[in-house]
Amino acid sequence: QVQLVESGGGLVQPGGSLRLSCAASGISLTRYSVAWFRQAPGKEREGVSCISSSDGPTYYGDSGKGRFTISSDNAGMTVYLRMDNLKPEDTAVYYCAATICTVRAGTLDIWRFLKAWGKGTLVTVSS
Repeated sequence: QVQLVESGGGLVQPGGSLRLSCAASGISLTRYSVAWFRQAPGKEREGVSCISSSDGPTYYGDSGKGRFTISSDNAGMTVYLRMDNLKPEDTAVYYCAATICTVRAGTLDIWRFLKAWGKGTLVTVSS
């Protein structure tokens, strides 16, 4: 059974940093990648980043480029999202997901092969 458990969210001031963690189990990381997406209140969900394997290529959506960094441990079963220079518009529930990283027309697409996702962790950026 696929399990994805996020942690590390919280309240942070604008300009601050957070590191989210995703503990993955029950999935084959030779077949699936791990991604982060977020959903803010009243907005559609958006893909933030994706990593193909523990040392594989990384991909970023528009919201994650330049300020966010995705990484994983050697086994690839824990995936991190380091978020720097946070802004109030980054406030959202962040989810990690088992999927296949895809780029379509130059844009990160994590939805096409989405298999499972966790319950999310809330990030609030506010002074």
